[in-house]
Amino acid sequence: MTAVHPTAVVAAGAELGPGVDIGPYCVVGPNVTLGEGTRLMSHVVIDGRTRLGAGCTVFPFASIGTQTQDLKFRGGQTFVEIGDQTTLREYVTINSGTNEGEVTRVGSRCHIMAYSHVAHACRVGNGVIMANAATLAGEVEVGDQATIGGLVGVHQFVRIGTMAIIGGCSKLTQDCMPYMMVDGNPPKVHGINRVKLERCNVSEQTQRLLKQAYKILCRDGLSTTQALEKLAAEVERSPEVDALVAFVRESARGVIK
Repeated sequence: MTAVHPTAVVAAGAELGPGVDIGPYCVVGPNVTLGEGTRLMSHVVIDGRTRLGAGCTVFPFASIGTQTQDLKFRGGQTFVEIGDQTTLREYVTINSGTNEGEVTRVGSRCHIMAYSHVAHACRVGNGVIMANAATLAGEVEVGDQATIGGLVGVHQFVRIGTMAIIGGCSKLTQDCMPYMMVDGNPPKVHGINRVKLERCNVSEQTQRLLKQAYKILCRDGLSTTQALEKLAAEVERSPEVDALVAFVRESARGVIK
């Protein structure tokens, strides 16, 4: 049964799924859709053309779906889409897109901790963790199962690969390769993210291949082109290695090594 606290303001036109629970002093805009079982605890603002999936929990003072902070915004219909079973902690901000039809997306089963920010047109995958005050500038892409440490600042257009982990207080201005551990200012790769690989049931053989690829890309003193040529010649192929190579080849900003 849907429950709306008497002090909450829910605009006509908002769509509330079965079992939605809206707590005290929340504000829900007219173009918002809340999926089954989603809970807004208190003092939450959900506005804009925003859709939350089923089973999400939004903690006090979060602000979701509001207008982008991008000064290029000239109006129009923009969107926020959030998957199922995602948790948004206190003071999280997720902004809508900048250009007509643009979408900011956060996947399912994400855990976005207090004071984190997701800017316009970001694409955040499934199972992503953002620790306290992690900040994504506009059009950042974050792969599935990535972890971003507290107080990390990510430059616009940067990509963070699948199962990567970023140490706290790092500043990213280039792409972070999938499966890697990155830390520091300036940031460096410190090896493969073995803990996450094991938790995601990636085989020991694949982990050995990724470690071999890491050494070629980051420790052999080669240019990226030379490293990719050596990797192709010496490292056995696997879906994960292929994904790593494709990520590096497609990088427009260059990759952190």
